[in-house]
Amino acid sequence: MESDASWPPLDALDQLDRRIMHALQIDGRAPFARIAEVLGVSDQTVARRYARLRGTGTVRVLGLVDPLRIGLTTWLVRVRCTPDAAASVGAALARRTDTRWVSLISGGTEISCIVQGAVPGQDDTLLLQQLPRTPRVVQVTAHALLHVFFGRDLSPLTRTGPLGAAETAALAPADAPGRCWTETAEEPVPLGRDDQRLLDALAVDGRTPAAELATATGWSQTTVRRRLAELRSSGALYYDLDFDHGRLQPQLRASLWLEVEPARLAEAGTALAGHEQVAFAGATTGTANLYAAVGCRNAGALYRYLTGPVAAIPGIRRIETAPIHRNLKGAGPRHDTRRTLPAGDGSPVG
Repeated sequence: MESDASWPPLDALDQLDRRIMHALQIDGRAPFARIAEVLGVSDQTVARRYARLRGTGTVRVLGLVDPLRIGLTTWLVRVRCTPDAAASVGAALARRTDTRWVSLISGGTEISCIVQGAVPGQDDTLLLQQLPRTPRVVQVTAHALLHVFFGRDLSPLTRTGPLGAAETAALAPADAPGRCWTETAEEPVPLGRDDQRLLDALAVDGRTPAAELATATGWSQTTVRRRLAELRSSGALYYDLDFDHGRLQPQLRASLWLEVEPARLAEAGTALAGHEQVAFAGATTGTANLYAAVGCRNAGALYRYLTGPVAAIPGIRRIETAPIHRNLKGAGPRHDTRRTLPAGDGSPVG
C-alpha cells in the first residue's frame, strides 16, 4: 500500500489530475466548485483528487510575493564548490527561507539558486556575504533580477497544459493584475506589518481558508478577503504551483546564461518567453544579461532548440548552458520535506 509520504509514479497522474493542476496554475485559490463546473466533474471529485495530490507531495499551491513589485531585490546566484561539497552546500541553502529554486547544475558540481530580497529589518546581503567564506566554496557570482519575461504565476503548464482556451478563460481570476505594468513605471506596493502573517501562511499553503487566515492575522474574514484581492490585483501577490516539472514530462532541464546586445534585450527576452521549452526568463545585471531555465525531451532536443529557435533570436552574442542535475527546492520559501535533501555538513549558510 502506498504511503502518504511517497511520490506516486508518473503514470499515477491521469488526465483529470493534469487538468486539475492546470486549473490551479491558472487560479490557485479557485473554489473547487468552479473548477468542477469547468472540468465537468463533481466538486467532491476535485477536492478528493487535490487532497491526494497535495498529501503525496505531488503538488502544492503557494501564495508568493513578487519582490520586484514591492521594491525588493532578487539575486540570481551561482556557487562553485569543490567536487565533494556541492550537494551539502546546496542542501544547506535549500533549508533557508530566503532561497528559491535551489538546484545542482553542471553534473552536480555547482549550485544555482535565487536569493529573495529581505523583508524590512533584515539584511538582504547577509547570505551573499556568508557564501564566499563557506568552507569548500570556490566562487560565488550574484546578479540582480531586473525584469521577468516569463515566470511568476506562469509555468510550462500555462502553455502545454491540457485545458483549452475556453476552459482557461472560464478559470481566469477576476482580481488578477494586468501584465502591462513594468518595474520602472509604478511605485512599489507598500506592505504593512500585519501583511507578513498573512503572507507567511500563504507561502506554506496558498489555499489556506479565509477562516484560518483570519485566525493567523487577527483580522476578520472580510478584511482577509479584501486584502487578498488588493494584493493580488496590485501584482504583489501571486499563486504558483510547486511541483517537479520532470514528473509531468521527463525531460532534460538546463540553465541558460545569454549575453545579449542591450538594444535587443527586450526583444530577445520576449522571444524566449514565447518558447514552450522555457520555464522562466528574466533580464539580469552582468555581462550575461538574460537568464532562462528550459526543459527539453533529451539532449538531442536541447541541441536542436539551442541551434534553432535560440540561435535565431537577434542580438545574442554568447550562450552558456548548464544542465540541471537535481532540483533541491522549488518556488516556495520552505522546501517540501517529502523531497529528501543530502545530509548537511554544518555549513554556515544553513
